[in-house]
Amino acid sequence: MNNFHSIAADPPVYYDRWLTPQLRSACEAFPIVVLTGARQVGKSTLLRRAEPFSSWRYHTMDDFDTLRQVQENPASLWAGVSEVILDEVQKAPELLPAIKRAVDEQPGRYRFVLSGSANLLLMGKVSESLAGRAVYFVLDPLTLGERHGQPPPSLLTDVLAGRWPQDGLLPAAPADPLPLLQRGFMPALLALKTPEDCVRWWDGYVATYLERDLRQMSQVESLVDFRRVMALLALRTGQLLNQSDVARDAGLSQSTIHRYLNLLEATHLFERVPAYLGSHTTRLLKAPRAFWADVGLAVFLAGYYTAADLAGAREVGAFFETLIYQHLRVSSGLLAPARGCTSGARRRVMK
Repeated sequence: MNNFHSIAADPPVYYDRWLTPQLRSACEAFPIVVLTGARQVGKSTLLRRAEPFSSWRYHTMDDFDTLRQVQENPASLWAGVSEVILDEVQKAPELLPAIKRAVDEQPGRYRFVLSGSANLLLMGKVSESLAGRAVYFVLDPLTLGERHGQPPPSLLTDVLAGRWPQDGLLPAAPADPLPLLQRGFMPALLALKTPEDCVRWWDGYVATYLERDLRQMSQVESLVDFRRVMALLALRTGQLLNQSDVARDAGLSQSTIHRYLNLLEATHLFERVPAYLGSHTTRLLKAPRAFWADVGLAVFLAGYYTAADLAGAREVGAFFETLIYQHLRVSSGLLAPARGCTSGARRRVMK
């Protein structure tokens, strides 16, 4: 098992996340809040260090003793307390009926936050046990604003309201965006000093994803084929996605490519963005755009390991567009209902 990236999983500096106020508000209104997101985006760090969650009882299903408690007496995990965080809960789906009983039998007493890297809505027991009881949030990689301790920008809200920013009021852009594209925005990356360290970190990240997370979610016939599809999709980030072209280049069937795309979306690494058109029907029929959740991952998967290689890449414009989309996605997520409730998240790819 590759444990490289777990060494740097908890960076020395905690970055306040823009999503935290929404999580606090949801916990006051609902008995169950579900927080998902890609591996290493900082879910556990947020729940252990942000107020008020830092004072809640915390359990992770990565702990074997906790898993034994789940099997023997799941209610013991919240005995004597009313506010509980259960991390990596996708590893213990049998825990969910006990949570359902707790909130149904004693309304208003318990507050649960369930966290996990896989999209929990794709687990049948989750959708059955938590229907009508939970709200869902997705934590994305860091933004530049979060890195620098800035509040969420009002730019998107102002533009949607027809208020255009005046000259000189826009945030200052980095002089050279290429280092940002190559490093990426996972919190653990900020503690690394050299581009070479970042490449090694992403190598460990992808290996762990293939060897651990993917195997836990679904049966994949060939991890080599899946890794090749990831590389092909990285070269298409920011572009219109033609599933037939990907299938042809990968030498796989369209049904296999469709399944792999669903798995990448379920683990919050990749997203298909529908065409922006007035007709909702036409949006579904037109080819979507492909975007990776972290531009650094797309650059790594595409095989650009040095600044010189990246500077000469024909996809550098698409990588920059992915960086912009990554920030717009976070900002729009603060304005709209959680994306975990969209129809795309309800696909059943576990079979």
